[in-house]
Amino acid sequence: MRALLIVLLLTGTLALGPARGLGQTLPAAKPESVGMSAERLARLADGMKSLVEQGRLAGVVTMVARHGKVVEFEAAGKRSIAADLPMQKDSIFRIYSMSKPITGVAMMMLFEEGKWQLNDPVAKYVPEFADLKVYGTDAGGNMVLKEQTHALTMRELMSHTGGFTYGYFSNTPVDKLQRDADLLNTDNTLDEFIKRLAKLPLNAQPGSDWHYSISSDVQGYIVQKLSGMPFEQFLEQRIFKPLNMVDTGFFVPAGKLKRLAEFYEYGADGRLQVARGPINHNFAVRPALSSGGGGLVSTATDYQRFCQMLLNGGKLDGVRLLSPRTVELMRTNVLSPAMTAPSPGAGFGLDVAVYTDAVAAGGYYGKGTFYWGGAAGTWFWIDPTEDLIVIGMIQQIAGTGAAAVGGVPDVRGLSHTYVYQALVN
Repeated sequence: MRALLIVLLLTGTLALGPARGLGQTLPAAKPESVGMSAERLARLADGMKSLVEQGRLAGVVTMVARHGKVVEFEAAGKRSIAADLPMQKDSIFRIYSMSKPITGVAMMMLFEEGKWQLNDPVAKYVPEFADLKVYGTDAGGNMVLKEQTHALTMRELMSHTGGFTYGYFSNTPVDKLQRDADLLNTDNTLDEFIKRLAKLPLNAQPGSDWHYSISSDVQGYIVQKLSGMPFEQFLEQRIFKPLNMVDTGFFVPAGKLKRLAEFYEYGADGRLQVARGPINHNFAVRPALSSGGGGLVSTATDYQRFCQMLLNGGKLDGVRLLSPRTVELMRTNVLSPAMTAPSPGAGFGLDVAVYTDAVAAGGYYGKGTFYWGGAAGTWFWIDPTEDLIVIGMIQQIAGTGAAAVGGVPDVRGLSHTYVYQALVN
């Protein structure tokens, strides 16, 4: 099997564990009991359902929790149009880059155990990176390899400021080198991934700018090395099982495949069709590469439990994964004002983006709100000021016919408006 994983490393190796029981949502409550208007909050489900009825979305699941209580949890549309299967609240989704915060938590658990420090050089833990050079050109436009101005640090690795790139989100000469090296082949182990990556130059000097990259996959390798256990086993034993995330893993076993939502794009005629090519990775097959950057599948319920742990300062249902100060460290912006921002009004912490300017971001976000999303359209944000979590799950990209329907709907922006206008206390 060979698949160039065009977005967010659609890979992994851990099966969803059927032995952990059924998914468990947090306690449900009426919106009014947590300072929200039920009438206003209904606009979220109604708005998503309208997009389904217009043929803009195949299906969607949304979940809203405030003060530790679930006040909205709705599913609309189809998880499979061809099979006429409805989207369900327990549908399984490819969360792709929403794997990154989970990898970040794994890293910070080891940080708390004294296994590494933020200002350590990455080469201390990945000796293969000791001689990494930086891509450059001479006056004639020919490639030259430069020395690093300083050694790539762990903080830079976790904030996408280390000089790496992704291979597919930009089109630099180093992106091409990464594609040619077939880094994201699903048959690669993490060891092979690191071996191939170590032969390539960095795209830019460490610490020079924010550039979305494969750094979370490097982190997965580091977790594996420092913990002494396979990366997927660490996630299972130290995060998924303690948080009762029963449907989260790197592939879907046969007994759960009917719950996996189909992945769609717009065809040339603007109608929804199953996404084609390597982007629609076969999650029924166990690949060799455990991708910390984009390999996981999950459900709204599972991911909400992960988010609630973070909002609670690292603890859920009596189980503590991190200290409150460590969670605060993760969601603290580390980018300088001169650096490229992930999006308007946003900075970046350690494996999560952080809103720094609500006005520039075009939303209502409370101070300290952090977030991320995935290539198939999944999204979440956590607002510590409003004690609020919002999760949305779709499986959709643009495709060749996106222009015919105005592109993939801005479900993330719409959900921000629908949720915050429902806050009345």
